[in-house]
Amino acid sequence: MHRRFVLAALGLAAAFPALAQEAAAPPEPAPALAHVRLQTSEGDILLALEKDRAPVTTANFLRYVDQKRLDGTSFYRATRVAPGFGLIQGGARNDPRRALPPIAHEPTSKTGLTHADGTISMARAAPGSATGDFFITVGAMPTMDADPSQPGDNLGFAAFGRVEQGMDVVHRILDAPVSPTEGEGAMRGQMLASPVKIITARRVD
Repeated sequence: MHRRFVLAALGLAAAFPALAQEAAAPPEPAPALAHVRLQTSEGDILLALEKDRAPVTTANFLRYVDQKRLDGTSFYRATRVAPGFGLIQGGARNDPRRALPPIAHEPTSKTGLTHADGTISMARAAPGSATGDFFITVGAMPTMDADPSQPGDNLGFAAFGRVEQGMDVVHRILDAPVSPTEGEGAMRGQMLASPVKIITARRVD
């Protein structure tokens, strides 16, 4: 009797892994990423862009890269909220010779992305006005995410990737001297005294 019980228990133990394997759902594939390297006068920044989760915004940025519209532009703004916390902004700076038509806004409530440390996101005025200017966060900034519970323009900014390598470069740009007089409105005192050149922007996939 005891021997039959042991054999039955062993049989069940052998069967359970197979049953569990059959019942388990296959793992979801990781979201597709596009990698872009920004070669700047302060060093390289490697970006991982969310092709699956933010397809409109990523495709727009890649158009600027593929058409070399970011070559020779700069990081021109550094907003320091606190030591080691803020954002840097760069890109076409609304130059009509470089800017492509504005794109539809992809809020974080749709993409599932957030403005974590090292997030790349599109600069904009009204929703749907983003063209070729972007920013990179230093430190988590959840206030830049969409928040439908808030009144007014609650769509936040369109996050579409992250810095994979080169946050040391981002920090150096954030800490660079700013002009006390340049810039309009909220950007006054946030413009870099010596903009950091974006020499090239290239896909590396």
